[in-house]
Amino acid sequence: MKFALAGGGTGGHAYPAIAVAERLREIEGTELVYYGTEKGPERAVAENANIPYRAVPASQVRGRSPIRLATGLARLWSGSRVAARLLAEDRPAAVFATGGYAAAPVGRAARQAGIPLVVFLPDVHPGWAVRFLARYATKVACSVEGSLPSLPADRTVVTGYPVRQQFLSATREEGIARFGLDPSLKTLLVAGGSLGAHQINLAVTGALRTLLEQSQVIHISGVEEEHWLQKERERLPEWMRARYHLHAYTDEMAYAMRAADLAVTRAGASTLGELPVAGLPAIVIPGGFSDQHLNAEYLAREGAAITLPTMQLDDLQSLITGLLDDTARRESMATAMRRLARPDAAGTLAALLREVAA
Repeated sequence: MKFALAGGGTGGHAYPAIAVAERLREIEGTELVYYGTEKGPERAVAENANIPYRAVPASQVRGRSPIRLATGLARLWSGSRVAARLLAEDRPAAVFATGGYAAAPVGRAARQAGIPLVVFLPDVHPGWAVRFLARYATKVACSVEGSLPSLPADRTVVTGYPVRQQFLSATREEGIARFGLDPSLKTLLVAGGSLGAHQINLAVTGALRTLLEQSQVIHISGVEEEHWLQKERERLPEWMRARYHLHAYTDEMAYAMRAADLAVTRAGASTLGELPVAGLPAIVIPGGFSDQHLNAEYLAREGAAITLPTMQLDDLQSLITGLLDDTARRESMATAMRRLARPDAAGTLAALLREVAA
């Protein structure tokens, strides 16, 4: 049986599809194909997972500019025609769409071709792509119960956010070994998401010497940010450089999270699944784009994270140092984070796809 995966624009939309793909592949004879944009991050994610990739024209259909809106609509219709042709060639039994503008034309074409469509909402609140696709969906799935009021009541199920297998098998000891860490030191993980986060990187750099006196740091900077951060690292004393583990990108985030005592992250969709499974307390800094603040508010409301608005980044250093010194509070946040985990979300979604395909 063949399944099509669609979605992208950020890693938070691509990684859920890969997690579900891992579970679909557990049945021998399963074939997969990934539909995404020509240059989006989902292409590398799919190719790294050895899933054949099909490029479909797509762009965001939003904004106040009439020109931008018209361009987005034109690419949606163009992408739908391309997707329809590709679906006719691939003939999948069902399509799994994870949101993001890359999924919109594929979901629309699937409905027109009579192919069952499962739409997954990674975030707390649906963006325009998920709202658009929900009207065509056979089933809609979401990460948290707080999303239900925004989705079709008769077709929606709460599955949790699907995480890749590495998040279920990674251990703290292996994370320490893979990142070359000192097991006697507390570990801070800083990750700005698949696109990086310049403001977070600036704030961390300004506090770096203080943080390195107290802990070791795994800093996942984003590819575009690594060059100047590497220069900052070279200015550190040798013993501090040994504690500062700078990476442009990692495909081993599960091991980094397992090794860490505290995370500083954006509030993208993946935080709703990966942080809970890892049981990692976090300071979450929602970006000014999409509805990350709703993801952050959800984690904070549950006692699992602290939300820090970007405009208050001057407070980041004191917040980090305070939490690293407060073991009891970190443990309380970790317990709350683990309560949110749904480790079999990927298996549940794979079973749902097989059900609608049948």
